[in-house]
Amino acid sequence: MGLGLFAWFVRRIGPAEIWQDLVAVGWGFLAIIAITGARFALRTIAWRRCLEPPHRLPFAAAFGAVLAGDAVGNLTPLGVLASEPTKAALIRDRIPLGPSLTALAIENIFYGLSALAMIAASTVALLLAFDLPPLLREAAWIAVAMVAVVFVTVAWLLWKQPALIGRTLSAILPARSSLHAQIARVHDLEEQIYTFASRRGAGVIPIAAAEAGFHGLGVIEIYLTWWLMQGAAPSIFTAFILEGATRLITIVFKFVPLQLGVAEMGLGGFTQLLGYGATPGTSLSIVRKARVVFWVIVGTGLFVRKSALKIR
Repeated sequence: MGLGLFAWFVRRIGPAEIWQDLVAVGWGFLAIIAITGARFALRTIAWRRCLEPPHRLPFAAAFGAVLAGDAVGNLTPLGVLASEPTKAALIRDRIPLGPSLTALAIENIFYGLSALAMIAASTVALLLAFDLPPLLREAAWIAVAMVAVVFVTVAWLLWKQPALIGRTLSAILPARSSLHAQIARVHDLEEQIYTFASRRGAGVIPIAAAEAGFHGLGVIEIYLTWWLMQGAAPSIFTAFILEGATRLITIVFKFVPLQLGVAEMGLGGFTQLLGYGATPGTSLSIVRKARVVFWVIVGTGLFVRKSALKIR
């Protein structure tokens, strides 16, 4: 369905115009690939920072696991349900699954909150800078309010530290279920997540900085790609709004492998909303998809190589 949507939308926009944009990128695509690699590196740094002492993970091993996990997540409709366990499984010869999964859960919370903050900030920027239709403006403010509710809820959870998952499982599972023995581990995982900031206060700032850098590089990537395609640099403000839109599309449609079709249609709609027409957004999305495919190939190669070594 995604492939069909992609073909239909590209045909509607005009393949010739899109092809001109892609050709204009030229060797600049190498810089785009490098920026994406740096973004993966920042999330790798954040993950390593979330590991509890005495566990340590070499950067190269963690980086390879991140690339392989991202490839699995992009190629399947399972998203993070596939990517994060894959990362932990690939480094289990160095770190047990429990500590690595806990660190991944914590890193994903930091990433999720930073992504929501990015989406909210770019939405506010869009509302303040552009005259949107009333219905769309109302929906945008509702989205910002929902993000605010999420942050308030997270603050409440960190304050109260309720064992939500453990209690829910205890209530759902039959009284004689053998799985009750595992609930203690769930309680321990929740406790580690809730108390991470208080236990590892000095580590929170580097993790938050790495996640912020991930989004910052995304803005730079869009700025550079647009400049190469259009021959004129956009404003940082526009690149910031488009990165927020890209993050929103990625999160909402993570279940669509490579966000095929939906990313092109979504980003094309955003650039049309900003007054640039749908073509730049569609071309931008295709260039970004091409660099994702590059890193998916690298990640898949690492996954196959690591799996083959384990089989031997």
